[in-house]
Amino acid sequence: MATMPTLFISHGGPSIVISDTPARHYLETVSSLVPRPKAIVIVSAHFETHGVTVVTDPKPEMIYDFRGFAPELYEMVYSAPGEPALAERVLELLENAGLSPSRLGKRGYDHGTWTPMKLAFPEADIPIVQVSIDPARDACWHYALGRALAPLREEGVLLVGSGHITHNLRAYFSVLRQGAEVDPALAGKVTAFTDWFAERFAANDLRALLDWKNSAPFPADNHPTDEHLMPIFFAYGAAGEQPKAERVHKSVDNGFFANDSYLFR
Repeated sequence: MATMPTLFISHGGPSIVISDTPARHYLETVSSLVPRPKAIVIVSAHFETHGVTVVTDPKPEMIYDFRGFAPELYEMVYSAPGEPALAERVLELLENAGLSPSRLGKRGYDHGTWTPMKLAFPEADIPIVQVSIDPARDACWHYALGRALAPLREEGVLLVGSGHITHNLRAYFSVLRQGAEVDPALAGKVTAFTDWFAERFAANDLRALLDWKNSAPFPADNHPTDEHLMPIFFAYGAAGEQPKAERVHKSVDNGFFANDSYLFR
């Protein structure tokens, strides 16, 4: 069985599944970028817990964790099954790594999971196990989370981090909903930040990447809070030592909200 790559997705807002955008069309190509996985383990920025939690639910329902969007979004269903046996394997690996995981018997798919998966694997026939982030923990901890689960790549499991390369929602909604002009200075800060990540990934500069809050340009302007960036460190860690990073998608919404995604091999 071929070793699976790992993937970081900028999952966009809930409306990505109905919007005609480059980010949507990229997500529709994801299944062509990777071998067909036996199962998927996904870390979503919208699943926050103290420490790490693994969902063992065999039949996750839907979580519509958003307000004020198109009514049709609240009627969408992504019916991919859970996989309790794989969830137990994930728990074992995390326990062996000293990460003291918890299990959660029932939890639906939040939009950080179901919207990108609905576009990437629309048949909903690949089992999914959900793993949480801890917003109180840093990049090093989430990188270690990925390293702990890296053996699953040899078992045909696709490891996915679903977050966002930038996530300044206050600025985004002021443009999207209030009609404000895009601040050219902020757009420049977004470009500097995303290009820095691309350069550091290309150089496999682990020290700088894990110290992103001190090393990257304009971290607070791009991530007023950290949770949406943490899945990228999970995906990077899950790819093992010295992975090859490929920036498989690059686009911006409303002139500055970046949607970069990465494949790690």
